[in-house]
Amino acid sequence: MKFFTSLVILFICLNLKAQELQSPSEFLGYELGSQFTRHHRVVDYYEYLAKSDPTKLQLKNYGQTNEGRPLVLAYISSSENIKNLDTIQQEHIKNTEGVGNPSTAIVWMSYNVHGNESVSTEASMKTVYELLTKKSEYLKNTVVIIDPCVNPDGRERYVNWYYQFKNTPNTVDPNSKEHHEPWLNGRANHYMFDLNRDWAWLTQTESQQRIKVYNKWLPHVHVDFHEQGVDNPYYFAPAAEPFHEVITDFQREFQTTVGKNHAKYFDANGWFYFTKEVFDLLYPSYGDTYPTYNGSIGMTYEQGGSGRAGLGVITSLGDTLTLKDRILHHHTTGLSTLEIASQNAVQLNKEFKKFYLPKNYKYKSYVLNGNPNKIEALTNLLAQHEIEYGWATGKTAKGFNFSTGKNSLVKTSNHTLVVGTDQKKATLVKVLFEPSTKLSDSLTYDITAWSLPYAYGLEAVASESKVNATLDTHKATVQKPEQINQKAYAFIAEWNSFSDAQFLAELVQNNIKTRHAKAPFSLDGIQYDRGTLIITKADNKNAPDFLNTLSKIAAKHKKTLKASNTGFVEDGKDFGSHSVQPLKQVKVAVLSGKPTATLNFGEIWHYFEQQLNYPVTILDTEYYKNVNLSNYDILILPNGNNYDKLFNPNRMNDLKDWIKNGGKLIAIGGALKPLSKEEKFKLKPKTVEADSFALVPIYDHNQREQIRNEITGAIFKTKVDPTHPLAYGYGDSYFSLKLGGAAYNYLENGTVAYLDANSTVPAAGFAGVDAQDKIGETLVFGVEEYGKGQLIYFVDNPLFRGFWENGKLFFANALFMVN
Repeated sequence: MKFFTSLVILFICLNLKAQELQSPSEFLGYELGSQFTRHHRVVDYYEYLAKSDPTKLQLKNYGQTNEGRPLVLAYISSSENIKNLDTIQQEHIKNTEGVGNPSTAIVWMSYNVHGNESVSTEASMKTVYELLTKKSEYLKNTVVIIDPCVNPDGRERYVNWYYQFKNTPNTVDPNSKEHHEPWLNGRANHYMFDLNRDWAWLTQTESQQRIKVYNKWLPHVHVDFHEQGVDNPYYFAPAAEPFHEVITDFQREFQTTVGKNHAKYFDANGWFYFTKEVFDLLYPSYGDTYPTYNGSIGMTYEQGGSGRAGLGVITSLGDTLTLKDRILHHHTTGLSTLEIASQNAVQLNKEFKKFYLPKNYKYKSYVLNGNPNKIEALTNLLAQHEIEYGWATGKTAKGFNFSTGKNSLVKTSNHTLVVGTDQKKATLVKVLFEPSTKLSDSLTYDITAWSLPYAYGLEAVASESKVNATLDTHKATVQKPEQINQKAYAFIAEWNSFSDAQFLAELVQNNIKTRHAKAPFSLDGIQYDRGTLIITKADNKNAPDFLNTLSKIAAKHKKTLKASNTGFVEDGKDFGSHSVQPLKQVKVAVLSGKPTATLNFGEIWHYFEQQLNYPVTILDTEYYKNVNLSNYDILILPNGNNYDKLFNPNRMNDLKDWIKNGGKLIAIGGALKPLSKEEKFKLKPKTVEADSFALVPIYDHNQREQIRNEITGAIFKTKVDPTHPLAYGYGDSYFSLKLGGAAYNYLENGTVAYLDANSTVPAAGFAGVDAQDKIGETLVFGVEEYGKGQLIYFVDNPLFRGFWENGKLFFANALFMVN
């Protein structure tokens, strides 16, 4: 009787506690969905839950954004599980090594990776509240990890804008300003990067901090909550083709299991939805694919709405879509996911262990040679992903040569990087390193090629045999400032990697005068290439503490300086020659606002501030016409559409005058189009004959016929003129990531990187047959001399998503070397 009474009292206490816990609406003071919740109030609510029910919810800060907002994770489970959270985590990770025996399901739910897809953060609060109250049975065998807002900076940008321009009360008329975001929209983070495409590349601080925690858990299920166009019904798993070939049968089947459970609830409510369309599982840097390649059931959920929906909007069908509707839909799929995970906890653990069993992939080792700085940049990325790597112990390795596309033998040394597939992260290694990804369908949502050896500009072979290597322990070494020869005439530094550009940028900002060689030379029996940096004492005789400053900067960038006691070279041009020119501290401006593309503008902005660490002025197109360009040495035009509207005849004449008087214009992608229309400029689009293939009189085939003219992010081997200043530090070839079929003729003088008639088949990725015909004998990178200035043309984007490491030196050359 006493035992029964105790149970009754406990039950009453628990119910009272559940009743006492405030819902989001009660805590916030307004009905959830009647307005957008600012980020600090979202954090307040999660902190309130952690204080009110600490036995079931722990809140941990895992970092902060560029704008100083906290990044938080909520761990929700039963009291018993929370008490043993560390043990559960450790036992789960043991499963990746085949020695664990866990029984708890781990589900990670990420909300609001795109800031203006703002409903999901609101839905997260409703979901966590119900987990702690009405749906606590799911927590008995499940640990739920909730990231309520992956992208706080972007979300606050959207919410602040919406509050500034919404009607009072809000209007559902889609023509009202509150449904039309400006150019600086809330989708991306502070630097205008799409965080949903950064999981593998880790260029952004949010991604870098999140991956540290993610690797400690490697959940069974990961859900990424999104929004799409206003008129679209809800999308949930299973995903569309192409599925990457490494995705297991169980991962595909469980997506269907989850989708059917969602459908049960949506059918009961009469809500529309779709599956198996549009959103594929291929590109490795999404919030669904990256977890999938780490053993999760990775899924994207898409609610109609996004930045246009506001608090409510009339759709094209005449229905009114409200924020409350959107919250309810995301809330439903969130709880449905947890229900299925809880019901299948045993199977999830069993299949997760199977995922990490040793793999028998075709290629057992990836062997990479090249510039030490590029090797180091790649190993830094591998360490962040906890991918094991080592250094070759043999003298040769044989395999598929990434550069030639044929099998060949390469020499190896203890500086040769080896990344094998005989490790825990084998599947991720295969996906990131494989020479070419197998496509089960050529219609994809994103790029179709990304192989890291190409992206980092390294000579690589993929070996079908295991290549022996000593394991690297990821121990960082600190470079001590070297003893500078006080009597040296000059100091010489190589120029062949982006690390060298970072070194130069800091020299310039410290007013250390530097020269560069425009022709090869030899000194003390050492051969130096074009672009080599030469720092003389004579140039810096008035610089305070010159030698000490130079020593510290060299140590910071791990640069070895070769001291020379003379400027008299053995072969080539002496240091006082006109072929050894001073480099100047250039003033750079980049255009922002319409018509520039937000993402490419962000790539450039991030390049200067977070990678090159060099000052840049941001000019907006709203006031560009009032800017005196003579204040700047360089103007950068990011990729974009409709530049014609900005550069009317008068403005184009002003731009031409600025270039003629010594200005340098750098244009990327779509920014080349208006320049190619100018009669005075030599850049011209390539003209091709009209397509000759017969039209297919079937509507459903039109999209597949259209892709004949498309290039969906494919890698091409281009030829390079290494004697040109734009190509200093490169060899005679460069692998370029081409994102479309834009084609321009060679420049009569100044063609630097190009495709010839025989290099139109991609080394990796998909390119339609008609697109391949079009890009034969076309420009990739080039320079046009115009008066005293230059126009630098980047047909392909060398800074794509911040991860195309081998393109960054081209951009640095455009800034410093081309003059």
